[in-house]
Amino acid sequence: MSQELYYKTASELSELLEKGEVSSVELTQSVIDRTKSVDDRVRAFNSFDEADALFQAEASDKRRSENGALGPLDGIPVGIKDVLAVDGQPLTCSSKILENFVSPYDATCIQKLKQQGAVLWGRLNMDEFAMGSSTENSAMGLTSNPWNLDCVPGGSSGGSAAAVAAGETILALGSDTGGSIRQPASYCGIVGLKPTYGRVSRYGLAAFASSLDQVGPMGRSVADVAILLQGIAGHDERDSTSYDSETRSYLESMNSLEGKKWKLGLPKEYFANVSDPSAMEPIEKAVEFYKNLGCEIQEVSLPHTEYAVATYYIIATAEASSNLARYDGIRYTHRAEKFDDKDSVDIYCQSRAEGFGEEVKRRVILGTYVLSSGYYDAYYLKAQKTRTLIRQDFLNAFEEVDALLTPTSPGPAFKKGTKSDDPLEMYLSDIFTISANLAGIPGLSLPCGYSDGMPIGLQILGKPFKEEELLAIAQEFEDAHDYKNQHPNL
Repeated sequence: MSQELYYKTASELSELLEKGEVSSVELTQSVIDRTKSVDDRVRAFNSFDEADALFQAEASDKRRSENGALGPLDGIPVGIKDVLAVDGQPLTCSSKILENFVSPYDATCIQKLKQQGAVLWGRLNMDEFAMGSSTENSAMGLTSNPWNLDCVPGGSSGGSAAAVAAGETILALGSDTGGSIRQPASYCGIVGLKPTYGRVSRYGLAAFASSLDQVGPMGRSVADVAILLQGIAGHDERDSTSYDSETRSYLESMNSLEGKKWKLGLPKEYFANVSDPSAMEPIEKAVEFYKNLGCEIQEVSLPHTEYAVATYYIIATAEASSNLARYDGIRYTHRAEKFDDKDSVDIYCQSRAEGFGEEVKRRVILGTYVLSSGYYDAYYLKAQKTRTLIRQDFLNAFEEVDALLTPTSPGPAFKKGTKSDDPLEMYLSDIFTISANLAGIPGLSLPCGYSDGMPIGLQILGKPFKEEELLAIAQEFEDAHDYKNQHPNL
């Protein structure tokens, strides 16, 4: 059985652990062995500590035998995107500027996972400071898509998505600023959820764009994502944007909605922008599935969608410029060894020039420009006003329908290097995902088919703080198909 454990879902494994049919040590060892056998090709991990993972697993087994499990995550390996603070572990954000930094504290979501007995397993690769759509911007090396090693896994949570798809972890945490959970989930054929902004605490998440960033779960099934969301959601006084709401079981809430006949909207602006017709076939079949299920399908309009990309790349870069000013080579980041004048300004400039990659520099420069005197009103202020209009578009649509169905990405995963020299083309990879971040609403991607052997994701967008509805809608599709049990041939 141990050879197959790494490809079982978290919900299946939780039951096996509860029945005593498998131990956390056996499960964790299976994941470790799998990682050692395939990660030289996939390269999902920046680092991992095998002994520490087994120590956590042993503690889980002992706890379960003496006092019972702490919950459904007890003993389950969860991979961590290298943007979240774990006490005593590296926190690099896949950047040279943080290559030697070790976190002195836990992020709130990590605290919660420790309290529930999850086995924290490794540091997963990502685009540097979460800036990218392909995980090609990492200073730690390229991650490959397990379905085709010549293709990208998506980004910025590419390591998280690839690790789940390849069986190198059971669950993973990612972060989503403009689609960084949903797009790689689509490319790698797994389920990924960006919660409503404020649903999960950002305390301990290295900031990229603070008004857009959100931590979220990635897993092999809808139920797995529901279980992990339950484990990390909740109010946190250390995050001023954290939403004060009662804790709930998303799995139970999802199951209570089974059989509901949903009103589902198709945003006409999204379906007009698909560049790969073959990638649309699985989406159209998914829409037809919901129609045959008895759901009411209607076209809706989100008229300000055309401004989303421009709006996003003004707001996100402006916030990145501010957030990344702290990486100065003075306190705890990479410091240049050689500099012309030994004053703090020169150290600052040289250290940042050496420590940051090209994409981070590009966004910091753009963000500084749009915030500068004389341009603030023309760019940043106007973008904030447009953001309000984009959010209102969604709220208007949700007066007519329960949720929206869209493609997650314009096409399947692309070959490495094909978009690296064209930033605008790369930015357009997220054209269907960024609006949800601007509006602060939840979005989920789940596998719905293939194009030339590569996974395609269906995106479901929902009302603020109605994650259980997205999960229930997704569960209906998953139950009728078998994508969670289809794996890449590594």
